[in-house]
Amino acid sequence: MSETFGSSRLAWWERSVALIEAVAARRTVHLASEPEGERWGTIRPSDSTATMASEPTRPLDMAVVGDSLTVGCGVERQSDGLVPDMARSLADVIDRPVHWRAYGRLGATMRRVRFRLLPQVEGQPDLLVLCAGSNDLMARRSEAEWREDLGAAIDEARTKCDHVVVISSGQVYRSPALGRTLRKAVLTMTDRQTAISRSICEGKRVQFVDMTHYDTGLRDDDFWAYDHFHPSRRCYGLLADGVIGQFEDGLLESLRKA
Repeated sequence: MSETFGSSRLAWWERSVALIEAVAARRTVHLASEPEGERWGTIRPSDSTATMASEPTRPLDMAVVGDSLTVGCGVERQSDGLVPDMARSLADVIDRPVHWRAYGRLGATMRRVRFRLLPQVEGQPDLLVLCAGSNDLMARRSEAEWREDLGAAIDEARTKCDHVVVISSGQVYRSPALGRTLRKAVLTMTDRQTAISRSICEGKRVQFVDMTHYDTGLRDDDFWAYDHFHPSRRCYGLLADGVIGQFEDGLLESLRKA
């Protein structure tokens, strides 16, 4: 039988406690729904007047495909979510307008990304970002399944775009909606998934962004949305800065010229 993430790293009694807490969470956690609004838009650099003379004929085209983070669960409008915040941050860094598109679904695993969401991406974006993993952990999908789905999703993404970025799972292990032992189990699983993802991305020569361990500096009251499971409006902005801040210089230079 394929090993699930971190299944051998908890004491036997901790596994039982974590299982009980997981059952309780399914009954008590009420996840924020997908917010309303268009799942696309164009963001200009903050100092737009400085770029008027040299602005490219078209904005950079960025598509992000993934789970509830991709569609901004936890905020009221799509425009307040992670993807438009990434576009704002990226536009300022490369001094170029960014057209963003979000293809996501609450509860999406990497398998759903691979088979359902990636095929929805139209055209040839300049930057394609994969953002999923937390639901694979919560569903206790195996390491072998993760390796297969992430690797295949990257391969499919590269047929659509030369510049592919993979974002790690979020920080569900911090969620105050989960029990203490379950949070410990989720952290162990997330650490293992992150290590595997980094290795796969290195092998396929695509940019990997570790948001699992990114410190926003926010305490729980400010980090979480009202469901205590998804990021708050403020947190999405800081996470977006963290994503773009980890882009390699070579990638940023390529995006300036794309």
